[in-house]
Amino acid sequence: MNLTGKQIIGFETKASGHRNFQGVQAASGEALPQVFVEATAEEAEEALTKASAAFKVYRNVSDEERVNFLNAIAEEILAIGDVLIQTACAESGLLEARITGERGRTIGQIQAFANFISNPSWKREIVDEAMPERQPLPKPRLVQKQIPLGPTVVFGASNFPLAFSVAGGDTLSALAAGCPVVFKAHPAHPNTCDLVGQAIQKAAQKTGMPDGTFSLLHAQGHEIGGYLVKHDRTKAVAFTGSYRGGKALFDLAVRRQVPIPVYAEMGSVNPVYLFSDRLAKQGEALADAFSQSICLGVGQFCTNPGLIVMLEKDRGFLTSLATKLDQMPLGTFLTAGIKQSFEHGFNTLNHHPATQRLTASESAAPSLFSTSVREALAHPEVLEEVFGPCTVAVVCQDLAEMSAFTEQLPGQLTATIQAEPSDLAHLVELIDEVSQKVGRILLNGFPTGVEVSPAMVHGGPFPATSDARSTSVGTEAIYRFTRPVCWQNF
Repeated sequence: MNLTGKQIIGFETKASGHRNFQGVQAASGEALPQVFVEATAEEAEEALTKASAAFKVYRNVSDEERVNFLNAIAEEILAIGDVLIQTACAESGLLEARITGERGRTIGQIQAFANFISNPSWKREIVDEAMPERQPLPKPRLVQKQIPLGPTVVFGASNFPLAFSVAGGDTLSALAAGCPVVFKAHPAHPNTCDLVGQAIQKAAQKTGMPDGTFSLLHAQGHEIGGYLVKHDRTKAVAFTGSYRGGKALFDLAVRRQVPIPVYAEMGSVNPVYLFSDRLAKQGEALADAFSQSICLGVGQFCTNPGLIVMLEKDRGFLTSLATKLDQMPLGTFLTAGIKQSFEHGFNTLNHHPATQRLTASESAAPSLFSTSVREALAHPEVLEEVFGPCTVAVVCQDLAEMSAFTEQLPGQLTATIQAEPSDLAHLVELIDEVSQKVGRILLNGFPTGVEVSPAMVHGGPFPATSDARSTSVGTEAIYRFTRPVCWQNF
């Protein structure tokens, strides 16, 4: 498969723009050879026009035909072979084992959605039979089922070049639902996006899907993304990235003459609650596992454990954790921009009067800071996400202060409880309070790693996501792109 450097617009490739850019090797910052042409507004218009026309056909394509399409996407991605792995590694700086695993996860997601829509029950049909003899008025026959929303714009994530990108969960759940997708490629890995985009294009052609079922546009700036969100042909948006980026797209969508749903996953500090009996029993092992979780993928996970909540009497654990972190290398960041952002976040915490650095390095490195509940609530900026291997410990005087602090937390993707049964007996009310703040609660684990499962919730209250009722991982993600319709007397 050859790189094109062009927009994929349905079954065509086009490059009518005049602005170019190149992908870079994350480790060295050197430009990769392929030149990419940025999309124009006219090309974005054409992609949405094709998607709108395709929707009239694609929404009525049988589940079996869509299953064949999804399976063909998986086959075409695998057919790219090692080139895909090598390209994604170069653009992301991630290790080959990580990218190979991510490709496996991507294929697994595709197969999960294919299996899910193979069963007609996915449409959640509800049949309410007629009662013609009912008095004083007869009852009509009512049938409710899910139908697709329409053309969907998906934005790729920087930290998962495969699993949350062109053929990631957002794209696949929308396609599975019957919605054409216009994908805005992430400029951090355009070569990887090009390869996977071509795979989806080939799969659509091979399985007879309508022209315009899938398109992919390249752009470095925000103009094209804003244009896509504001366009009246767009019926839904999915985004994974920063709070600033997701909130900007959400604001554009709600200001339209006809507002549309935006499913923005915007990150989180993912508090980990540590309790005494657990620390007494597993302290050294926990410090080791915790440091590994903080530094996994250079901390570039939206589920990275960026906040510790613990009692003053257990403060000694932080010394052990800091020692472990001091031994961890920093690693290569996905992009120069993410590295700069991490350095800025580190420096902010390092010089903030409300925090104390517990790790040794005075420059950006895997790091641990501590603060009190009083200081954290007075200076909420110290609780903001630092995207990378950095964690802040909030030390509480007692369970009452811990509960009060939890009540003030903003929405999170996850929270973790590290506790023994003897601890849990005292934590019923606290865990109930935590459940009001998150989409997923873990017991005695770490939040990095999100199982692709029907029961998974990868979401949470604002500002973790823009819609706490949804998940971006697992088969339930399909219902972001459907709506219920009731059929009466049919």
